Amino acid sequence: MQCHPIGVIHTQHHQATGTPIQPCRAVGVPGTAIIDEPYVEGLADLDGFDRIWLLFWCHQSSEPKMTVIPYRDTVPRGLFATRAPARPNPIGLSCVRLDRIQGNTLHLLDVDLLDNTPLLDIKPYVPQYDNYPVQHCGWVDHAPDPNPAADARFEKPHLD
Repeated sequence: MQCHPIGVIHTQHHQATGTPIQPCRAVGVPGTAIIDEPYVEGLADLDGFDRIWLLFWCHQSSEPKMTVIPYRDTVPRGLFATRAPARPNPIGLSCVRLDRIQGNTLHLLDVDLLDNTPLLDIKPYVPQYDNYPVQHCGWVDHAPDPNPAADARFEKPHLD
């Protein structure tokens, strides 16, 4: 299996600490996605969508552990019951607002990603397909919600 970036995401966030943990915590935070030339044609008709899904590579995440303490909790949880970025395949998913498209540049809002994040794919957000009412969200239903922003717990160690 091979995976290749289609572009790069640029944001004001240069480290995990202080970065909003979800788009709903990043309301109005701007960013851009610069799409590589071979993929620009694929942007046709995307400008009519309010929101888009970005699939990306969590390039600054630490090595995965199967038990983690997620940002929103203080209790160890199974990795796959969390959205922690340090995963065996560190693929992230973020539903951001699409402000406008200029050439190969997507202007985005509600951006919760780190600068220079490799972009793997873009999909339109379609409420008829993507909005499922649910009754249960596992441990999240009862977890404290003290952290609107990330800290360094899942960030790759920096070598000085």
